[in-house]
Amino acid sequence: MSENQKNSNFIVGFIVGGVVATVTTILLTPSSGKENRKVLRKTAQALPEMAEDFSSSVQINSNRISESARQKWDNTLNRLKVAISAGIEASQNDLNQG
Repeated sequence: MSENQKNSNFIVGFIVGGVVATVTTILLTPSSGKENRKVLRKTAQALPEMAEDFSSSVQINSNRISESARQKWDNTLNRLKVAISAGIEASQNDLNQG
């Protein structure tokens, strides 16, 4: 599964979980129907902004993780180049001495 797919699934799960928690809370609190509708309306109005903020946060963290992975890969690649060069040098020395 790609990183973008994982992020999308997480965001959807986060939003659905928030909606379920809100509805459950409203249904279990001793409030009037008018008060519950007001809370639901405010929650529904806030969801797009919350989703956008969360999406931005996930994107920032994803970019940070991608950069960290790229740096680690570059480091590994450089170490591999050094090891290959050392191996080539060692085998040339063996051929010259033998």
